[in-house]
Amino acid sequence: MYVATLMLLGSGELGREFAIAAKRLGCRVIACDRYENAPAMQVADAFEVFPMLDGKALRTAVERHKPDVIVPEIEAIDTATLAALESEGWKVAPSAKAVQLTMNRDGIRDFAANELGLVTSHYRFAESRDEAISAAAELGVPCVIKPVMSSSGKGQTTVKKTEEVGAAWDYAVANMRGDRPRVIVEEFIAFDSEITLLTVATRDGVLFCAPVGHRQEKGDYRESWQPAGIPLEALQSARYQARKVVEALGGYGIFGVEFFVRGDQAIFSELSPRPHDTGMVTLLSQFPNEFELHLRAILELPIPSIELVGPSASAVILADEESDTVAYEGLAEALALGSPRHPVDLRIFAKPKTLKNRRMGVALARDENVEDAVQRAKAAASRVRIRYSS
Repeated sequence: MYVATLMLLGSGELGREFAIAAKRLGCRVIACDRYENAPAMQVADAFEVFPMLDGKALRTAVERHKPDVIVPEIEAIDTATLAALESEGWKVAPSAKAVQLTMNRDGIRDFAANELGLVTSHYRFAESRDEAISAAAELGVPCVIKPVMSSSGKGQTTVKKTEEVGAAWDYAVANMRGDRPRVIVEEFIAFDSEITLLTVATRDGVLFCAPVGHRQEKGDYRESWQPAGIPLEALQSARYQARKVVEALGGYGIFGVEFFVRGDQAIFSELSPRPHDTGMVTLLSQFPNEFELHLRAILELPIPSIELVGPSASAVILADEESDTVAYEGLAEALALGSPRHPVDLRIFAKPKTLKNRRMGVALARDENVEDAVQRAKAAASRVRIRYSS
């Protein structure tokens, strides 16, 4: 089946790479986001600017462009409108149910733990400061407090003392998306590592990429690498749980399923029904990359195999101040760190403005092992300098 038109809901860096993959297969791309000149809009055929939580504007855009597939790229979408559109015959990738349940951490966590019986941390939800304090007292400290809806880990705090819970609630609410002040309070897992298991639901069954390891700071990823070295038992458990949850959510596409790994145990954390930020490493580490896999699955095209090219890593390029004018220096210095055997590449996202700690690009590197790849990627990222307006 050939799909002529894809509508992206959210047009950040992940949407940009997906749009590039779609254009290579001749698709028409409509990029939507809340601000003009978003990264995916720059490579799309047309664009729409409106808040993704505005259901009326969402329906108007769909009816205007008549996409063959609606492809959500962010969490904060009016999922009720999305579900209604799907019931009327519009195709949503991977499914409106998947987007609806994963829009908020409470939906997917309850679904995974209570309906599917996946292994998760102990958790409670809170809708007020006092409820958050009570939940932390019940679960004990340390614990983790984060908004049920946010992006890139914003609003997350690891609470080490009881007296820090109130401030953690305030921080979570201040950095949440949407208009519902609700947080998840969960036990702190003393894990060995964190992984993203990129899981592809296709017409021919479920496929898995090699696990992606990642390091987080302030709730957002800083480096990712592939393959992540984890015990075979933990990998088998992660694959079993990932298959179970994506089959229950339905539809075709890639899912970023996150796990804590502790010994031989894989503990379900979160899920995104779309390409995952930590999966940017696949732009260098494997073929097809995560964006091409998402596209092929959505279009029901064959995926004969997923080939790991070699140990690879990504390291983020962050802004450290706010500016409406952005330029980049040091790209030649960064790329000079590569060689024929150990390539280095860059992805500059072309976001129209910077914010403090906003992700503006990634450096990618391949090496003999993941440790050396991470160091090479970090070195390349450090050489890219952002020049701000004065």
